Amino acid sequence: MENIYAALLLHKLGKDISEKGIKSVVAAAGAEVDESKIKSLVASLKGVDIAKELENASLVAAAPVGALPAEEKKPEAKPKEEKKEAAAEGLSALFG
Repeated sequence: MENIYAALLLHKLGKDISEKGIKSVVAAAGAEVDESKIKSLVASLKGVDIAKELENASLVAAAPVGALPAEEKKPEAKPKEEKKEAAAEGLSALFG
């Protein structure tokens, strides 16, 4: 995660997102430098417009709750109520 934060910091500062830059930021923060993860991150970010991706991500995060698809609720409450009503009708027939 610290590698991603380092890449975002470099982007924010207008610096080149390179292995050397990410290594220096992570090392300066006092975190452990994992060169294989840094190489993988730099390779995956090649050709990506980070500003555009951040803009899209912030639009999703700022979307109102109603705009996001809600989970479908299972109609369990209705059948239970019907069973209770049916049971109550059966009891009233006994006591007339």
